[in-house]
Amino acid sequence: MNLYRRMESVFHVAGGSPALCMPAGEDWSYKRLLGATERMAGALANLGVGVGDRVLAQVEKTPQAVALYLACLKIGAVYAPINTAYTNAEVAYFLADLEPALFVSDGRAGAASGGVRVETLDASGGGSLAALAARCAPVERTVDRTDNDVASIIYTSGTTGRSKGAMLTHGNLASNADALLKCWGWRPDDVLLHALPLFHVHGLFVALHCALLAGTPMLFPPKFDLSQMLRLLPQATVLMGVPTFYTRLLGEKTFDAALCRNMRLFISGSAPLTEQTFAAFERRTGLRILERYGMSETLMNTSNPLTGERVAGSVGFPLPGVEVRVTDESGAPLPIGKVGDIQVRGPNVFRGYWRRPEKTRDEFRADGFFVTGDIGTLDAEGRLTIVGRAKDVIISGGYNVYPKEVETALAELSGVADCAVVGVPHQDFGEAVIAVVVADDSVTQARVDAFLRPKLARHKQPKRVVRVAELPRNAMGKVNKNALRDANSKLFAADENLPQVGNTRT
Repeated sequence: MNLYRRMESVFHVAGGSPALCMPAGEDWSYKRLLGATERMAGALANLGVGVGDRVLAQVEKTPQAVALYLACLKIGAVYAPINTAYTNAEVAYFLADLEPALFVSDGRAGAASGGVRVETLDASGGGSLAALAARCAPVERTVDRTDNDVASIIYTSGTTGRSKGAMLTHGNLASNADALLKCWGWRPDDVLLHALPLFHVHGLFVALHCALLAGTPMLFPPKFDLSQMLRLLPQATVLMGVPTFYTRLLGEKTFDAALCRNMRLFISGSAPLTEQTFAAFERRTGLRILERYGMSETLMNTSNPLTGERVAGSVGFPLPGVEVRVTDESGAPLPIGKVGDIQVRGPNVFRGYWRRPEKTRDEFRADGFFVTGDIGTLDAEGRLTIVGRAKDVIISGGYNVYPKEVETALAELSGVADCAVVGVPHQDFGEAVIAVVVADDSVTQARVDAFLRPKLARHKQPKRVVRVAELPRNAMGKVNKNALRDANSKLFAADENLPQVGNTRT
């Protein structure tokens, strides 16, 4: 059925119980969230948005943004969130590819609309869409949807830098939420500290759905703020975060077991959690972080157990209903302990790529398994460990960065003769983006920063520019990126004892 119909029934029962607890401002009850969703649905209907229409949203994290997402589910529209850091040039691509009926912007879009109807929803929860919703009659009827109907399109890029829209259905979202609620033992008295953004699956689906389907409260800061996190932790029982959250908490002397006295579960995902962070966190708090594994196309695939051993470096066991296998290049399953391609199958796996049937066919095997692009191994107990990525994706602070996109932009800078972008170890971000360039003396860090600032989101911009005489290449002329990673693996070692600043996945 329509996923929102399930949520709606929970909202009616929860009534005046807190839903979204704002650190500075009025809390939202489930009754208020229900009403805001119905009025937002009225606004969308007033704008002509209906069943199957796409709504592209580049909005900040607010209760009104939650209501917008829920309203799209309610009326059968397709919700497509994108990173708030994307530039106008990047947004123009999504508008052209998605052809939405409506673009909801935080107000910075300017000329990026490309002729699409634009309404605004700003960081305070105001804007033209909020004003329209306040005037419109609420829509109480929830449209019928089936498990196979698309609920959301999440854009995910490949190494070419060309973003693809992963079509996630109501069935995908519902089945995954049910599996997580069961595996993580969600309780009626749980309080989720929701410090993630709402433009990717971790914050929008994994975190939000668990709380909303259980009718439990969320502490709802607009972004990750370390001092605010330290203040809110004693009020929470569950935190979902990226590894950067945990490294920054460990960097604070006041973060200790006493501060975590009410916490029952720390969950990490979106990027690999190092064994060092895992061990340091346990020493400091007496609690073990639970790591899980997912991606835009499949939502969550595996999780370390709620009860039982959580092995550092492992992403745990397949979720209920999900199958995971490790294969060789031909697709044949490999023996236990052998490293190969990770493939998954289950009700969580997306329907396909938006308007890319060829790409969809390429990524699925004949028996329905999806090729994740990750490389890993299964042990005798069925635990999955990810050892690398088949694609050259860099995960910095929990954000995916696709080297080809950065390289293409950097190649336009005068003075750059050749370039390669790789990720290298960084204590705070997990991986840091660096650009290795063959260039003249005019290509400085400051000049690269200034050149890329209007072209790429901040997390994609290289934190260091390294000049070399030539790039290492193999016999086929392909750049040896492993050699570049190795040569620059200690580039940020000197920064390990310094306060870390910059962009994080918040």
